[in-house]
Amino acid sequence: MPPSQSGPMTASANSGLKADCVHCAALRCLLCTETQEKVSLASAMHAEQLRGALSSRPDCQACPVVDIPVPGRPARPQLVPPRAVASRGLGTPAGRVALVHAVAHIEFNAINLACDAVYRFRGLPAEYYADWVAIAADEARHFQMLQSRLVDLGASYGDLDAHDGLWQMAVATAHDPLARMALVPRVLEARGLDVTPGMIERLRSAGDLATVACLEIILEEEVAHVAAGTRWFRYLCAQRAVDPEATFFALADAIAPGALRGPFNLPKRKAAGFSAGELETLGMRPGAGPRIASAGEAG
Repeated sequence: MPPSQSGPMTASANSGLKADCVHCAALRCLLCTETQEKVSLASAMHAEQLRGALSSRPDCQACPVVDIPVPGRPARPQLVPPRAVASRGLGTPAGRVALVHAVAHIEFNAINLACDAVYRFRGLPAEYYADWVAIAADEARHFQMLQSRLVDLGASYGDLDAHDGLWQMAVATAHDPLARMALVPRVLEARGLDVTPGMIERLRSAGDLATVACLEIILEEEVAHVAAGTRWFRYLCAQRAVDPEATFFALADAIAPGALRGPFNLPKRKAAGFSAGELETLGMRPGAGPRIASAGEAG
């Protein structure tokens, strides 16, 4: 697949993008800075993919593979270091807004991550692109659902500060689809499988059943997203004749040290394709015991 060229891509590149190239469609959505337009573009891309109107054009001159240090996103929320993101108790309305905003930010970033997986990595099977186009549409739907919930709570996406950890992992793995599949779906997104059940129970105790309903949908659908990452991670490992289990933990420790921390939702991770050996190794990691995570930790 073509290597990344130097220099950032800007939204002005949209004008020449091809209508029938899946990489162009993903780039158009990735560069979009307006939240609702990005949601619409992700949904439309999926619809076009389903009707067979998009195909992979690895050498498409309209969307060469370049570095994207900053994806399309609105001016707000203001991005701050992870430790500077406010954490509030879920027993208060402000705390519930903070949690929904944090998860909405994760889902918004996940649209960009899925689109970048389609745009950036060329020469993979058609099923790979179908998976990540569908995931982009799922993440867009999740974001829209959480944005609506924020409005119900008297807030909106962008009202609170957020951090850029998810996209920074995309930058760190832009050189290699194997690293991307290992670390974005199987580390960062799988973290949501670990911490969301605790959030759900705390919200249920606080009587916020509307947010519980949102998170239950997201939790179940994220299993399939992590499973897609597992599937393509193993595909790439097989191509390179490397051991998936050893490679996964080596990449996690090299690129994202400390990111594999408990608690681990072993049943959900098993449903998402983690092997028995991986689950056993995770169970021996420091902090693998049960613990309630804070709202900002899923990202």
